[in-house]
Amino acid sequence: MTRLEFQERPWDLYVCLSYTLLIVALVGVFREGNFLTIPIVVFVPGYVLIAAIFPRADEIDWAERIALSFALSIAAVTLVGGALDLTTFGIRLLSSATTLGMFTVSVGALAYWRRVRLPLSKRLSLKLEFDAGRWRHTGTLDRILTVAVVASLVVAAIALAFTFLGPSQRQRFTDFYVLGPNGSASDIPSQLNVSEFTYVTLGIANHEFVDVSYTVRTDLVGVRIVYNATSRNNETVEVNRTRWSSFNVLLADGQNWTQPYFFQINNTSLCKIQFLLFKDNDFSTAYRELHLYIRVG
Repeated sequence: MTRLEFQERPWDLYVCLSYTLLIVALVGVFREGNFLTIPIVVFVPGYVLIAAIFPRADEIDWAERIALSFALSIAAVTLVGGALDLTTFGIRLLSSATTLGMFTVSVGALAYWRRVRLPLSKRLSLKLEFDAGRWRHTGTLDRILTVAVVASLVVAAIALAFTFLGPSQRQRFTDFYVLGPNGSASDIPSQLNVSEFTYVTLGIANHEFVDVSYTVRTDLVGVRIVYNATSRNNETVEVNRTRWSSFNVLLADGQNWTQPYFFQINNTSLCKIQFLLFKDNDFSTAYRELHLYIRVG
């Protein structure tokens, strides 16, 4: 017979908080999740929340406590995911695990404080006994149903955890943007005097779920406008191209980078400044491209 019990010391909270801190540390070091991360999504946040709301032993029974723990964990994960989606961190493994960890530890500390303030006789307690002999005498149908229910819960928990903690392929992207001197897209220069010195701000935000080595190449392209009689529209035709600069930027997942780019154009013309972004030393084609048309006179 196996027996598990506690009352004087809140061993359930010790286990929940220790597990949470360990998982957040492992995710921070290895940047990946596995089956050990599942409880931090589907059970632990809700359990400590219920422990904080109902610290007494006689307020709700254990069946209700366990059921509400699963339900409130799902609710907490949904709220955390919605909040993260509105930030620059996004719903990614490290940000999700860290935020859930902070929530769980904070609420768990509140649950601990509320419980230890109670008289010992009124604190939440558990005495669980498992008799292997009784299980052997259980009917075959009851065994099958029990195993099926447990297996269904495990599969559902794994699916939810990997949906929340696993990176979605559709969400892999890189932001590549340019801003004017005042920090907005509306003041990007479109007209300059010859040899006038100005600048724009280049920005890169890595949302690829992995560290990425970027290369930014800047070209000055001379262009002219010609009339296409077939389409009856004006078209921009490239006349010449000069490579201005090229530099590398290494960004971790979720990291942002900005830097001013200073330039001047020394001849009267219609120009296109082209910013080409390459990823992981693949120069066969640009991963992202930005361009500014500037008339110099």
